[in-house]
Amino acid sequence: MTENTLHDVAIVGGGAAGLSAAVTLARSLRDVVVIDAGEPRNAPAEGVHNLLGRESIAPFELVALGRAEAEGYGARMLSDSVAAVRRDGENFALTLAGGAELRARRILMATGLHDELPDVPGIAELWGTHVLHCPYCHGWEVKGQRIGVLGTSPMSMHQVILFRQLSEHITLFTHTMPELSDDDWDTLAALDVEVVSGRVREVRAENGELAAVVLDDGHEFAIEALTVAPRFVARSDVYEQLGGTLSDNPMGSFVESDFAGKTAVDGVWAAGNVSDLGAAVAASAAQGSMAGGAINADLAFSDAQAAVAARKAA
Repeated sequence: MTENTLHDVAIVGGGAAGLSAAVTLARSLRDVVVIDAGEPRNAPAEGVHNLLGRESIAPFELVALGRAEAEGYGARMLSDSVAAVRRDGENFALTLAGGAELRARRILMATGLHDELPDVPGIAELWGTHVLHCPYCHGWEVKGQRIGVLGTSPMSMHQVILFRQLSEHITLFTHTMPELSDDDWDTLAALDVEVVSGRVREVRAENGELAAVVLDDGHEFAIEALTVAPRFVARSDVYEQLGGTLSDNPMGSFVESDFAGKTAVDGVWAAGNVSDLGAAVAASAAQGSMAGGAINADLAFSDAQAAVAARKAA
């Protein structure tokens, strides 16, 4: 593989979305290259959940299986990241962080997102194990435990209601969230949720386990799990270098696309968390498969049109 090779599709990101797209495209005999730095967002988690047939599989094991499936159909894997991308006529030229260059007719962004966590000491160290955000990804594992909700936005009430389904022992730490409405107070009272006012100074761990939430005034509250509402920010460097702009919603910023992943930048598709901030692994995989099919169809129709033009010119 050299910079003179023109690949049908360069997939940037090798998680569930990117690898599902790679399988779909490679099964359609497309020349596919997957560029992935090997740093999945869900790496801290013990297992992937709500993935039919692969419940509780370790994140890196799922990636390894997906890579093997894609490679079995002829897709190529590059352990690298994209440093720069530009238009090259009707195609794209990508420069990798390791110095290699390659060209592709289409690009699929499956780069995922970055979690902007609340600036509270201890949260980052426990993220993905004892500090959580999604009741569907981690709720079963903390059912019945003493669960704290760190109030940072209106989304915190959403978390209170969903995690209350899993435990009777919910404490809302108001921290920096907006003032609670009368409806909020009615909901908290009806659900028997403890409310602790004041800013949180730190989240304290003991032997790698969450032990307590500590307020600015020094008061400590013993809990076993803490939920937070990060701001989700799409990993969008490739998209923005090609002239794309991000969209925003209450959860964060993302690359907008249509139902099949096509973005506003011609020749560029997106799948997974980069375009759907709330997509779990199963949804990301489905979106990758959908985008892979759409890209293959786009290439097929483009090739057919080129063949017609060549025939008429002959």
